[in-house]
Amino acid sequence: MAYMTTTGGQFSEDTAAINSYLENIDVYLAKWPIPESPEVSALLEKPSLDEPEKEALLKGFDEAFLRLQKEMNMKSRDLIVLHPGTPGLNELLDRFAPCHTHDDEEVRYIIDGEGEFGFVFPSGEQALLKVVQGDFIRIPKNTEHWFVLTQSRRIKAIRYFSDTSGWVPKYTASKVRIS
Repeated sequence: MAYMTTTGGQFSEDTAAINSYLENIDVYLAKWPIPESPEVSALLEKPSLDEPEKEALLKGFDEAFLRLQKEMNMKSRDLIVLHPGTPGLNELLDRFAPCHTHDDEEVRYIIDGEGEFGFVFPSGEQALLKVVQGDFIRIPKNTEHWFVLTQSRRIKAIRYFSDTSGWVPKYTASKVRIS
């Protein structure tokens, strides 16, 4: 279950309450089911996946991709698999831990593990949203945010793209004040 805390002292595990709070910056959170199939389950249990296994796992989530192609004009997707044994994990995470924006929206479907997205509001308020298996999140382009892994240091997330060229982080001057 997603969990949000704010620098103002608010917290919530309720998706509707989280969406109500985040609607000021047009961030959207939903709970999506994980497909029930032996192949999907077996691949989700593995800490790391080779390219053919990633493709097989993505196929298990084709229904979601077809829906996003139609509703949000998503053109491509990939699967990011992070775990403590991922080569260069710290360097990769260091790119997304500072406050930044993107020129394209960030759309993620967390299919295993967990992470935390932080958001900076125009007022300076910050919110930290822990996302877990089954959480779907859409962060509009130019929304100031950051991302970190939790202590488990593992996540599998399907990333959806309408334009992959907009994925270079543009760092801002804001400092993370909540963790």
